[in-house]
Amino acid sequence: MEINERDFFKTPFNRAEIDELLQGKPASEMFNFRSPSFKQLGLERDKLSDNELIDLMLKEPRLVRRPVVRIDNNVYFSADRSVLEGLIS
Repeated sequence: MEINERDFFKTPFNRAEIDELLQGKPASEMFNFRSPSFKQLGLERDKLSDNELIDLMLKEPRLVRRPVVRIDNNVYFSADRSVLEGLIS
């Protein structure tokens, strides 16, 4: 299995990459609403569109749920260690 690691604080995602990772899913699946960076914004979660969530992730990588793991054609956001171990074993 090939593993590619990317520090998206140093090399942030662009909009096309986020769209590809989401695979048609809502942006909220990739968005880290628990981040202190989001809480500092004082925004209401339920009033943000997918485009607004993506714009926020583009401006502030801390708002991306980590880790982002792609295995074959599947993408997982914020999977815990036991889930990831089960996926790669």
